[in-house]
Amino acid sequence: MPTHRKLAPASPWTEVTATKKDWHGAAPRLLTSMFTQTLLIRTFEEYVLDLAGQGLVHGPAHSSIGQEGGAVGSVLPLTSADFVGGSHRGHHQFLAKALGHVAPDGIDLRRPVDAEVRTVLQRSLAEICGLARGFCQGRGGSMHLQWREAGAMGTNAIVGGGVPQAAGFAWSARQAGTDAVSVTYFGDGAVNIGSVLETMNLAAAWKLPVCFFIENNKYAVSTHVDEATAEPRLSARGLGFNIPSWRVDGMDPLATYLAMSEAVDHMRAGSGPTVVEAEVYRFFHQNGPFPGSAFGYRTKDEEKEWRARDPLALVSHQLVENGVLSTEEIEECTARAKAVMAAIGDELLEPDPDGKPGTRRIRPAEWPDPSFRDVGVRGDLSEFADVRLADTGTGPDAFQGRLEQRKFIDVVAEVMSRRMAEDSSVVVMGEDVHRLKGGTNGATKGLAEAHPDRVLGTPISENAFAGLAGGIALDGRYKPVVEFMYADFMWVAADQIFNQIGKARHMFGGDGQGSGVPLVLRSKVAMGTGYGSQHSMDPAGILATAPGWRIVAPSTPFDYVGLMNSALTCKDPVVVLEHTDLYNSVGPGPVDDFDYCLPVGRAAVRRTGSRITVVSYLAMTNYVLEAVEQLGLDAEVIDLRWLDRASLDWDTLGESIRKTNNVLIAEQGPIGTSYGGWLSDEIQRRYFDWLDQPVERVQAGESSPSISKVLERAAIARTEEVVAALQRVTGN
Repeated sequence: MPTHRKLAPASPWTEVTATKKDWHGAAPRLLTSMFTQTLLIRTFEEYVLDLAGQGLVHGPAHSSIGQEGGAVGSVLPLTSADFVGGSHRGHHQFLAKALGHVAPDGIDLRRPVDAEVRTVLQRSLAEICGLARGFCQGRGGSMHLQWREAGAMGTNAIVGGGVPQAAGFAWSARQAGTDAVSVTYFGDGAVNIGSVLETMNLAAAWKLPVCFFIENNKYAVSTHVDEATAEPRLSARGLGFNIPSWRVDGMDPLATYLAMSEAVDHMRAGSGPTVVEAEVYRFFHQNGPFPGSAFGYRTKDEEKEWRARDPLALVSHQLVENGVLSTEEIEECTARAKAVMAAIGDELLEPDPDGKPGTRRIRPAEWPDPSFRDVGVRGDLSEFADVRLADTGTGPDAFQGRLEQRKFIDVVAEVMSRRMAEDSSVVVMGEDVHRLKGGTNGATKGLAEAHPDRVLGTPISENAFAGLAGGIALDGRYKPVVEFMYADFMWVAADQIFNQIGKARHMFGGDGQGSGVPLVLRSKVAMGTGYGSQHSMDPAGILATAPGWRIVAPSTPFDYVGLMNSALTCKDPVVVLEHTDLYNSVGPGPVDDFDYCLPVGRAAVRRTGSRITVVSYLAMTNYVLEAVEQLGLDAEVIDLRWLDRASLDWDTLGESIRKTNNVLIAEQGPIGTSYGGWLSDEIQRRYFDWLDQPVERVQAGESSPSISKVLERAAIARTEEVVAALQRVTGN
């Protein structure tokens, strides 16, 4: 018979309950703060539901009524230096953090409401209504509330989507030498999301001061937690990652405060992450002013039982019982809170001249100007004002340093070594970047030895560490450089790449100070290496359709240095694509000057000609040059270098097209995700009158590359395909 030994989790798992003694022993100021914050949030939320019922909230109104106790109790132990981020149901957490920021000593509703408190309520309501004076100028609405000054780093409409960023805030706080902590709020639905579990693992491995605060409100829309998991005690998730975990009644603000205080002390002491599970209950449906029972997934008896545990009623009762406030004073405070919200509403609303008596509308002057639509998708590049620009050739910014034939992969490592030595804010992360003498290709050679605290070897969890880097970028004190071993892995982290990092600047307002997302994502295109369908893709065609990102595609060592420096200077997120065909290639590169930037949006004319313009990028540029030389064709070859819609060099393209009247776009990738598809469409729109025939394209077939050497070669484009296309187009 085998021997059995009972195992136990390495970290404690604790349930915290507030006793009558705790209530009697609590400082009056603490209890008053709990009451006033809970009351203001409740009154605010009731007003939002009232507006939603009148059709004045465009989009969702995810009410947190009933859940305020968990938010208030958990935020009170925090300071303005700490970070919070929430989910789509995050009004209560956002308001608790914002109110605590403007009134750290508490709010006394027995007196007129302070102007700063009133402004928080006004701007929050305006944002939920989509108005210009909102915190995000109307772009965020109910689900995307951000006020960085207060440490409210953004609520999030993607379930679990904001959790990885919270780890980034925590990393930045610790790296900067502060004791600030980060709290990420999410619900029972998100505990089963991969990004949440990946981030728990990463935070525990790196001992980051981040609290995973689970609002267990029992329902993900209408699906009960018992249906979604075999372990509905959701704080048990922390034990699997060796994270100390607390469980508490979130309807009790004091119990939540006590549990959270213990968790915060643990994190401030440098002991790593925590999990706090607060059992709460939303009194209304997922969205809107109706209870869940109206939709049949909850019973009225269940709702009645939970309403009897109303956190606002509990705190009000305790205030009276402990002689802190009288019943009359509580009624006075309640009336004042309602009057404040009514007055704020009157500033944003007016009678509807075309509606029935008593109906209202948003005041027209409150709406954002439609011309603001695309402002802030990317920045204005003002960060390049004092940067030294250089390029090959002649002209005012001609490179003055020494050039030699350099191996491509060597300058990849050298320019990053230079930047990390000169700029202590640069941090590199990715799988194996700290091992193997420079990662899997040598791109990070020497960096870990020189900067061990800023070269971070990550777990295999692209969603988590890409999101963590996004949080670092949003914090703004550090510049993360993320390496994805293969470009295909971007789709493992697609939420963070496309929904989070790419959209953040615009979604949260776009044009304010500190609104940038300075992040560099390095990844390689590995066509022709035999790594098959899931390790070979060229992502440029898809990335070019995604808002927010800039894309660079260097094809020479000189360009790599300048483009990487530009990427690190830029306040927008930048993808730096690298091609494995180029790593061992040799070309002109700097010897001792690694400090220049290539101008944003400048292409390179690799060969002048007058018969046809051939447009390409990355390794395909060299195949194009080979094809042109083979044919002896008078072709102009343009290496785009910048691929995103905002950075494309239309001046260089236009000048060439007006000269040749003929265009061929050459790329390696398959036709379905082709970069040339959108580019040819745009060229024909802009230069239709100058073209003698439609834009022609070279790309691969529909399939992804296969492992078979023969099938892989058939699935990609190189010199031979360009030769055939040029012969077809020119008759040469």
